[in-house]
Formats: sequence, structure tokens, C-alpha cells
Amino acid sequence: MTTFYFIRHGQANFSEANTKIYQGRGFNMLTLSQLGIQQIKTAALDKRLKDAELIISSPYGRALHSAAILSKELGLDIRVETDLHEWSADAVDYEYLPQEEANWCYQALHNNHGHHPAGETPSWESVEQMKGRVFAVLEKYRVFRCVIVACHGTLMQYVLNIPHPSNGQIMKLEY
Repeated sequence: MTTFYFIRHGQANFSEANTKIYQGRGFNMLTLSQLGIQQIKTAALDKRLKDAELIISSPYGRALHSAAILSKELGLDIRVETDLHEWSADAVDYEYLPQEEANWCYQALHNNHGHHPAGETPSWESVEQMKGRVFAVLEKYRVFRCVIVACHGTLMQYVLNIPHPSNGQIMKLEY
């Protein structure tokens, strides 16, 4: 059995959102605010993480920045796993959707408790799809006893079946 400690990234720095390279899909490259950095440094002090052997991370900037802080504080290597990305409003073509459309998809996710309505196949990613990609990643790391997973709130909420976590929150999964 492997223990996975999921950690939601720290608060993102939105000061440059929709400017420079942080437009469209580049929005996901945003890193952490000063508060976000402190949230992850505090999380790194959690005694549950002392036995971790490795950090796996989403490729998004806020999760990678969180993983880098954890790596420095805990002396662990990081492996980037693209399938640890946040929930996708378009899980068919993986296109970047305009904010209004993405918000509609997110609301549909919540209104349907993470499941596609019967007889429909909307573009937004369901809880089953999220779990499929996340557990395929976790399966690769079952050779370790304890692994930290730097990732995202909606992913944690639906994969772990918990209320939406706060920034820097740690949740345990034994798998």
C-alpha cells in the first residue's frame, strides 16, 4: 500500500493574469503569490510529510511552484505528471474555452455532482474521467511507500470526494 498526500497548491499570483504570456492557456503558468508561498512553506512543516520519498506534480505553474518549495523544504525530487492537471472544461479537444463558457461548464460539473447527465456526453470532464487519469498516474508510483501529490482543488474535491480544499491543504489517500 502507498500513502499519497495530496496538497492543493498555494494561492496563485493573479497580478499578471491575462497579460504577457499569461493569456489563454498561458493563464495556467501563473505562479504563487507571497501568501501562497507561505501557505506551502507551512504545509511543508506537517509531520505527515516527513516519510515522503518523492513529489509528483501537475504541470501548471501554481502546482509546480508549490512542488518546488516542498522539494527545497523536504529535500525531495519532483516528477511532473501532465495528467495531474486541474479539471478541464473541454476534455474532448482540450481547447482553451472563453471564461464565460468555462464557467458554464464548471457550474454544470457541480450541478450534476461531477457526472455527465444520463444520455448526454458534454465536453466538460466528469469525475469518472478525472479519477481515471489521476489513478493511472498514482498506479505508476505504487512502488513507493509515501508520495506527495502537488495538485489542484477541483481535482482533489472530486477524486478524493471531499469539500473543496483550501490552498495548502493536505489530504491523505492510501492506495
